[in-house]
Amino acid sequence: MKNKWLLIAALSGFFCVALGAFAAHGLSHVLDEKALAWIDTGLKYQIFHTLAVLVIALSLWHEAKFAQLAMRAWSLGILLFSGSLYALAFGAGKFLVWITPVGGTLFLIGWLCLAYGSFKSKSV
Repeated sequence: MKNKWLLIAALSGFFCVALGAFAAHGLSHVLDEKALAWIDTGLKYQIFHTLAVLVIALSLWHEAKFAQLAMRAWSLGILLFSGSLYALAFGAGKFLVWITPVGGTLFLIGWLCLAYGSFKSKSV
Protein backbone atom coordinates (compact mmCIF):
# COMPACT_ATOMS: atom_id res chain seq x y z
CA MET A 1 0.00 0.00 0.00
CA LYS A 2 1.51 3.25 -1.11
CA ASN A 3 0.12 5.50 1.64
CA LYS A 4 -1.78 3.73 4.41
CA TRP A 5 -2.31 7.02 6.24
CA LEU A 6 -4.24 8.42 3.30
CA LEU A 7 -6.49 5.35 3.43
CA ILE A 8 -6.97 5.71 7.19
CA ALA A 9 -7.85 9.41 6.81
CA ALA A 10 -10.26 8.65 3.96
CA LEU A 11 -12.08 5.91 5.91
CA SER A 12 -12.21 8.00 9.06
CA GLY A 13 -13.59 10.97 7.11
CA PHE A 14 -16.22 8.72 5.53
CA PHE A 15 -17.22 7.44 8.97
CA CYS A 16 -17.52 11.01 10.30
CA VAL A 17 -19.92 12.00 7.55
CA ALA A 18 -21.92 8.77 7.77
CA LEU A 19 -22.28 8.82 11.56
CA GLY A 20 -22.95 12.57 11.57
CA ALA A 21 -25.75 12.20 9.05
CA PHE A 22 -27.16 9.15 10.82
CA ALA A 23 -27.09 10.95 14.17
CA ALA A 24 -28.74 14.06 12.75
CA HIS A 25 -31.46 12.28 10.80
CA GLY A 26 -31.92 8.83 12.25
CA LEU A 27 -30.95 9.02 15.89
CA SER A 28 -32.30 12.39 16.97
CA HIS A 29 -35.64 10.76 17.84
CA VAL A 30 -34.10 7.72 19.54
CA LEU A 31 -31.25 9.05 21.67
CA ASP A 32 -31.43 11.61 24.45
CA GLU A 33 -29.58 14.93 24.41
CA LYS A 34 -26.64 13.60 26.44
CA ALA A 35 -26.06 10.73 24.01
CA LEU A 36 -26.29 13.05 21.01
CA ALA A 37 -23.82 15.41 22.71
CA TRP A 38 -21.36 12.51 23.15
CA ILE A 39 -21.66 11.70 19.45
CA ASP A 40 -21.20 15.37 18.55
CA THR A 41 -18.07 15.66 20.70
CA GLY A 42 -16.65 12.42 19.31
CA LEU A 43 -17.27 13.58 15.75
CA LYS A 44 -15.64 16.97 16.33
CA TYR A 45 -12.45 15.44 17.69
CA GLN A 46 -12.46 12.70 15.07
CA ILE A 47 -12.81 15.01 12.08
CA PHE A 48 -10.20 17.42 13.43
CA HIS A 49 -7.64 14.67 13.88
CA THR A 50 -8.66 12.99 10.62
CA LEU A 51 -7.81 16.23 8.83
CA ALA A 52 -4.48 16.39 10.68
CA VAL A 53 -3.63 12.85 9.53
CA LEU A 54 -4.74 13.76 6.00
CA VAL A 55 -2.53 16.83 5.85
CA ILE A 56 0.54 14.89 6.97
CA ALA A 57 -0.32 11.93 4.73
CA LEU A 58 -0.35 14.28 1.73
CA SER A 59 2.77 16.17 2.78
CA LEU A 60 6.38 15.44 1.95
CA TRP A 61 6.97 14.83 5.64
CA HIS A 62 4.73 11.75 5.99
CA GLU A 63 7.69 9.34 6.14
CA ALA A 64 9.41 11.19 9.01
CA LYS A 65 9.66 9.26 12.27
CA PHE A 66 7.82 11.75 14.47
CA ALA A 67 5.15 12.42 11.85
CA GLN A 68 4.52 8.67 11.80
CA LEU A 69 4.29 8.65 15.61
CA ALA A 70 1.87 11.58 15.54
CA MET A 71 -0.40 9.86 13.02
CA ARG A 72 -0.34 6.63 15.03
CA ALA A 73 -1.20 8.48 18.25
CA TRP A 74 -4.02 10.41 16.59
CA SER A 75 -5.46 7.30 14.94
CA LEU A 76 -5.45 5.37 18.20
CA GLY A 77 -6.80 8.47 19.96
CA ILE A 78 -9.71 8.55 17.51
CA LEU A 79 -10.48 4.90 18.27
CA LEU A 80 -10.30 5.32 22.03
CA PHE A 81 -11.65 8.85 22.54
CA SER A 82 -14.29 9.10 19.85
CA GLY A 83 -15.02 5.37 19.88
CA SER A 84 -15.70 5.32 23.60
CA LEU A 85 -18.03 8.32 23.29
CA TYR A 86 -19.92 6.63 20.46
CA ALA A 87 -20.19 3.42 22.49
CA LEU A 88 -21.45 5.35 25.53
CA ALA A 89 -24.04 7.09 23.38
CA PHE A 90 -25.32 3.73 22.19
CA GLY A 91 -25.62 2.37 25.74
CA ALA A 92 -22.32 0.62 26.39
CA GLY A 93 -21.19 0.19 29.98
CA LYS A 94 -20.12 3.25 31.93
CA PHE A 95 -16.65 1.73 32.43
CA LEU A 96 -15.81 3.26 29.04
CA VAL A 97 -15.59 6.72 30.61
CA TRP A 98 -12.10 5.66 31.73
CA ILE A 99 -11.02 5.01 28.12
CA THR A 100 -12.02 8.45 26.82
CA PRO A 101 -9.21 10.37 28.58
CA VAL A 102 -6.64 7.85 27.34
CA GLY A 103 -7.69 8.73 23.80
CA GLY A 104 -7.49 12.43 24.63
CA THR A 105 -4.00 11.94 25.99
CA LEU A 106 -3.02 10.21 22.74
CA PHE A 107 -4.26 13.28 20.84
CA LEU A 108 -1.95 15.43 22.96
CA ILE A 109 0.97 13.03 22.49
CA GLY A 110 0.45 13.18 18.73
CA TRP A 111 0.65 16.96 18.73
CA LEU A 112 3.79 16.87 20.90
CA CYS A 113 5.36 14.33 18.53
CA LEU A 114 4.64 16.62 15.61
CA ALA A 115 6.09 19.63 17.43
CA TYR A 116 9.20 17.73 18.50
CA GLY A 117 9.67 16.26 15.05
CA SER A 118 9.42 19.65 13.40
CA PHE A 119 11.97 21.03 15.83
CA LYS A 120 14.40 18.15 15.19
CA SER A 121 13.85 18.08 11.41
CA LYS A 122 16.67 19.34 9.23
CA SER A 123 14.44 19.47 6.17
CA VAL A 124 10.82 20.11 5.29
